[in-house]
Amino acid sequence: MINYNGDIVPAANIHLHQNRAFLYGDAVFETMKVLNGKLLFAEDHYFRLMASMRILRMEIPMNFTMEYMEKQVIELASASGIPSVRARITFFRDFGGYYLPVTNNSEFIITAESLPNTVYSVNEGEYEVDLFKDFYVTKQLLSTLKTTNKAVQITGSIYAQENGLNNCLLLNDDKNVVEALQGNLFMLTGNSLVTPPLSDGCLNGVMRKQIIAIASKIDGIELQELSISPFDLQKADELFITNVIAGIQSVKKYRKKEYTSIFAGELVKRLNARILLG
Repeated sequence: MINYNGDIVPAANIHLHQNRAFLYGDAVFETMKVLNGKLLFAEDHYFRLMASMRILRMEIPMNFTMEYMEKQVIELASASGIPSVRARITFFRDFGGYYLPVTNNSEFIITAESLPNTVYSVNEGEYEVDLFKDFYVTKQLLSTLKTTNKAVQITGSIYAQENGLNNCLLLNDDKNVVEALQGNLFMLTGNSLVTPPLSDGCLNGVMRKQIIAIASKIDGIELQELSISPFDLQKADELFITNVIAGIQSVKKYRKKEYTSIFAGELVKRLNARILLG
């Protein structure tokens, strides 16, 4: 089952040869987590989606309020019979034109797949990363959006699999580390917690925003948004990757450097408390 423009149907029956998301990557999306029938971080997802559509000059349907979005996602999860899901909403521009569209009107599809009905936890297993240097993330506003143009992440994921890695870290034009293949990067060195600034081209992540808010209230931690060089990774005590599905994923190894996950564990506790009390 999917939700197509507000209707729950078995399939959308969209013709690929007329779909701009397929033809040109003319689409934006949000990946969201529903836990026990509740859409987590709904406001942050909604406003990021709206901002992305405005930047790409897509028309936002008049009825598409935050409350409407929540209702559509939760009803799809309920119709699918799964209270905790990974939901994805994709907005794409209506058919017509080549690079220049003939209209800015848009449609949306919501899909859902089952997730374990649990809060976030720290994965203590082996998790090794390395740099992906075949292609780079550009330092521009479009890089901070969740569009369907993900060639760098796709080729990077194949590279990681071919080399027995759990993930790869992406570089920007200045050869600074900006993010992982599917999440934002945080680096703890002493009492300094650093994450790359959006101006470096990293994704404007919803979980990134949550972790910044939580960490900024922890006594003794200095939170900074600064560029991270590959050399900085070797000096860090902890590295972790964030996204709304996994929450916080600790990195155990980068080349010959091994990391702890003590601070990441503390953040997970505070993140879960934030969710359950919210």
